[in-house]
Amino acid sequence: MAMGDITQWLGRHKGLGWVLLAVLVALFWLWRGELYQAAGEAPAAEPGVGPSAAEWRLEVTELVAEPYRPRLRLQGQLQPWRRLEVRARITGTVTRLPELGQRVAEGEALLGISPDDRQARLARAEADLALRQAELTAAERLRRNNLTAETDYLARRAALTQAEAALAAIRLELEHSRVPAPFAGSVDRLPLELGDVVQPGDSLLTLVDTAYLTLQADVPQQQVAGLAPGLPVSAVLLDGRELSGELGFVAQAADAATRSYALEARLANPDGWRVAGASAGLDIRLPEQRAHRLSPALLSLDEDGRPGVRVVDEDQRLRFLPVRLFSITPDTAWVGGLPERVRVVTRGGGFAELGERVAVAEREAAP
Repeated sequence: MAMGDITQWLGRHKGLGWVLLAVLVALFWLWRGELYQAAGEAPAAEPGVGPSAAEWRLEVTELVAEPYRPRLRLQGQLQPWRRLEVRARITGTVTRLPELGQRVAEGEALLGISPDDRQARLARAEADLALRQAELTAAERLRRNNLTAETDYLARRAALTQAEAALAAIRLELEHSRVPAPFAGSVDRLPLELGDVVQPGDSLLTLVDTAYLTLQADVPQQQVAGLAPGLPVSAVLLDGRELSGELGFVAQAADAATRSYALEARLANPDGWRVAGASAGLDIRLPEQRAHRLSPALLSLDEDGRPGVRVVDEDQRLRFLPVRLFSITPDTAWVGGLPERVRVVTRGGGFAELGERVAVAEREAAP
């Protein structure tokens, strides 16, 4: 619109023009007044918060510690309680064998090895021992009458000792021709056939005892505290079956490469399940302690990567408290390391700096 057109319009609507001018002057006056007030006065503090307090109003929930028995879950491998490779101790021919998989009692003969000429050697050793004993007896009589030299007497004693050693050796060889079971178990490996010739050190069979099983696992250095022999454990098999037992061993020193500690659990296997060598989960029930239950969403990490929660202390200041994480699911986390009663920030904790005074709104804990 040209300036001439504006002049003509104002000429026709003089009353309306004065009204618009008055409105513009009033708006300018109000703007000037608010600008002056903002420059000269500080904003009023929020009711209930002191001059040094932050403006943030956080939601907090008071949590109380509860009895909790944490569980440590590891992965390991089941092994027979005892496993022994039985080896030959003499040379001979195999004359008797058990069946593969046969169960044997402790002391029962597992297999036999031919005695060969050992019975004849035993008779000769017994006769030689009797002769040496008679010679020593005669030498003792002569010695008492000073009719023999001391060296001759000592030679007779040495001959008797050698005869006794030879007899003991042949008797031991005959004993080793019968191989007894050192413990009750099952024959799990049998590489021999009847008539095979074996030498000392040759493998005869493998005997396993699965009445008990061991589960070997490694625990990270962050979780080894509190573990001790005697704690109750359970092994969870891949098909869901469970075996119960107790923790039997925890290493005193960590592995240099993995910084983890070896442990071993002993598990009863009353039904003789064939699970030795399989992998299984190990649940260790730690001693009962006080812990807090909270939502996993409330957990965060500090600058050092430690998990923790934001809380409001008695001075209404925002703090970060590190925690020990016992267990976590999508809905619940159990943590330790907090005071018996603690006010945990549930909303708004990211809008205030640690150490600041804050205003809070209390919320009841979820059931």
